[in-house]
Amino acid sequence: LLEAVRRVAPTRANLLILGENGTGKGVIADLVHRQSTRADKPFVKVNMGGIPDTIFEAEMFGHVRGAFTDAKGDRIGRFELADGGTLFMDEIGNIPMAQQPKLLRVLEDGEFERLGSSRTQKVDVRLVSATNADLAVEVAEGRFRKDLLYRMNTVELRLPPLRERGEDIVPLARSFLSRFGRRYGRDDVRLGPAAERALAAYPW
Repeated sequence: LLEAVRRVAPTRANLLILGENGTGKGVIADLVHRQSTRADKPFVKVNMGGIPDTIFEAEMFGHVRGAFTDAKGDRIGRFELADGGTLFMDEIGNIPMAQQPKLLRVLEDGEFERLGSSRTQKVDVRLVSATNADLAVEVAEGRFRKDLLYRMNTVELRLPPLRERGEDIVPLARSFLSRFGRRYGRDDVRLGPAAERALAAYPW
């Protein structure tokens, strides 16, 4: 996985990271950005599951003053904030179907308009997306656009869950114990053999 990150990070390719909750999709996205040619540019994170449909366009593309009742001034959206850098969109399976064509357009040509404006703006953004959903099923059932998935999925990385990486369990546990031991002034705490066996046997 880390070798795949090393190869893909310097490219311009959009990246799709697949994996269950807790497998480290955000960590990999951050690593891709830090090893890319955009490392000195913004790394903007957005949880797509936390954006209501009603404010999606304003959140992603920004708005101008007067675009809606509470728009007291201009506001920059996530794409503008990430210009020149990387935009990490987590939980992309939650993008509302009605908003997907707008997202597809900016991925195709880098152009969009702020909500309430007719002025077209252009950005240079590398997209890294992540999901725990089965997007092939979402496409088949009409909840996700096939062309949007194609644009997001230039390169795909799959993160295995911990239960498929048994050899990593004890080293990870030792690392976490050491970290928290230093934080709380308990460098003398160690995992005993029985504790290590119990962790290794747990059905993660």
